[in-house]
Amino acid sequence: MSHSRWKTLRERKLAEGFTESEDVAEARREIRLSMALAKAVYDRRTELGLTQAELADRAGLTQAKVSRIEGSDTVPTLPLLAKLAEALDATLNIALDNDDTQVSFTGHRTNAA
Repeated sequence: MSHSRWKTLRERKLAEGFTESEDVAEARREIRLSMALAKAVYDRRTELGLTQAELADRAGLTQAKVSRIEGSDTVPTLPLLAKLAEALDATLNIALDNDDTQVSFTGHRTNAA
């Protein structure tokens, strides 16, 4: 089943009064957060023109670990997020709300003299 068809089916069920179990809703929130972080890391890395290996080297990680983060296959710890932000020369911004998760990196501005 394609994603768009699945999403339409889910929306129709929800409109008909179907409710998800709390476990399913929690899993959906976790996946949404992981995917938002993955996209933010990828976007900032490509903005800087870095490969996964180069980012890994800057952050003291392996390329495989960066790949797992960008693939939403792992949930990084706070110290790891701090390493990523430093390696990406940026501030990590995370805004969490019930159904709205926003994750982004804001690049540090360098003062040119």
